[in-house]
Amino acid sequence: MTTYNRRLLVALDAKIKEINRSIIHPILPELRLSDLTPILEMVARARAEYLKTLFEIGRAATNDRAPSPEDIQRLADLRQVYQELVTATQAIETAIEREYLDVE
Repeated sequence: MTTYNRRLLVALDAKIKEINRSIIHPILPELRLSDLTPILEMVARARAEYLKTLFEIGRAATNDRAPSPEDIQRLADLRQVYQELVTATQAIETAIEREYLDVE
């Protein structure tokens, strides 16, 4: 990689940080762990519901009975909720790591 490429990447990273901070920081000016706790609990509840449903489907299954389409759809719906919450929580982590947000 050339020196020019490295310089551009450093400048690009700085610009990304500047733009993200200028847009995100006014919306969430300062975070505390207490602000994040309800979100973390929500993710944990979604994970628990997803796993509980998987075990319920497994207990109901027999050698000759596959999960019903309704069982699979319920599991898929719960997975989507769980994964979306995890992705959103990771976005908060990234915003903190990259200093788009201030923390107390």
